Amino acid sequence: MSNFSQITSAANQILKKYDLCDHCLGRFFSKQLGLSSNKFLGKKLKINYISKNKCYICKNLFNDLDYFLKLMLDSSSNYVFKTYGVGAIIKPSIVDRDDFLRSKYNLKGIDSVKTDITKELIKLFTKKTKKIMNALDPEITFTLNLKDESCELRSKSITIFGRYVKSKRGIPQKQKSCDNCFGKGCMMCNFHGISEFESVEGIISKLLFKKFGGTTTKFSWIGGEDNSSLVLGSGRPFFVKIKNPSKRKPVLLDRKFDFISLYNLKIVNASPKKPLNFNSIIKIKIFTTSQIDSKIFKKLKDLIHTPIVIYEKSGKRSEKKIFNVKYKKNSKNIFTMTITAEGGFPIKRFIVGDDVLPNISALFDTPCVAQEFDFLDIIVE
Repeated sequence: MSNFSQITSAANQILKKYDLCDHCLGRFFSKQLGLSSNKFLGKKLKINYISKNKCYICKNLFNDLDYFLKLMLDSSSNYVFKTYGVGAIIKPSIVDRDDFLRSKYNLKGIDSVKTDITKELIKLFTKKTKKIMNALDPEITFTLNLKDESCELRSKSITIFGRYVKSKRGIPQKQKSCDNCFGKGCMMCNFHGISEFESVEGIISKLLFKKFGGTTTKFSWIGGEDNSSLVLGSGRPFFVKIKNPSKRKPVLLDRKFDFISLYNLKIVNASPKKPLNFNSIIKIKIFTTSQIDSKIFKKLKDLIHTPIVIYEKSGKRSEKKIFNVKYKKNSKNIFTMTITAEGGFPIKRFIVGDDVLPNISALFDTPCVAQEFDFLDIIVE
């Protein structure tokens, strides 16, 4: 008996007890014959049968795939993409009936009904859109819920690197989260997680939402500054991840706003997994409560030979280095100091002497305070 005759005989045994659609019947045997179309084989095997009831396994779900194809097309109509992936959620009862028949008739090495539904949707969507299926790293992913007839689309995040220069005091680096959702994204904030765009983070986010679409942004800052600090030179580097973008490759040019300038914007693979090593050139204006003795300035040069030890309230101890020191006396109670220091250097605490040794207040033997400090440049190693 030929292989096809054996398959026909096995198919007839199943069809005597169970009504199956062309897709489900063909799926049971197509791999044995090396065929790609389950529907074609099922139709051939059922040539002498007329189905009176719905398919025992899928309840004729394959007849509704055009509806789910439309859901995919509608949900992705505003997205720019080349590759996609598909996941499906189906009723457990369908899976149970499929498993039951495969076990009862000892049908091994075949696709499950869920896999076959997914494959058919991929065929339909690829034929309609000419997009490429990519199971490992798709640009967008559809999750089709065949139980409640819905389609959820998730777009792969995009990470941007850039630098910003801040030329006006009073602009915060970070944006306050939406009061309603606390940064998660809701209807009140248009799902952005922030409702205002008045900070460095807000200004950058607003630009990226315009360029890429997307819902929320997540920043990885290379250091930080006070609201009152300027950021000059080549600017502070940052990484930002845009979640659920609808556009993937817009033109990114340097941009200048009123007091914030953005440079070197480019798409990168990901934010660094470990913190980057960087040095900051910082200009600090310092007020002393006593008149400055110019002879004490010489002590500042010793800072480049001494690790700056920082004690946290948690008990943690860390060290930072100062690589260069310059100073200028402005008046009897004010002087300016410019230092090159390791990233994360606690400037205010170093001046006041808050659990930082050595510190400026101790060196000058008088209480000191940083009136303002600016970042002249940030150098990433």
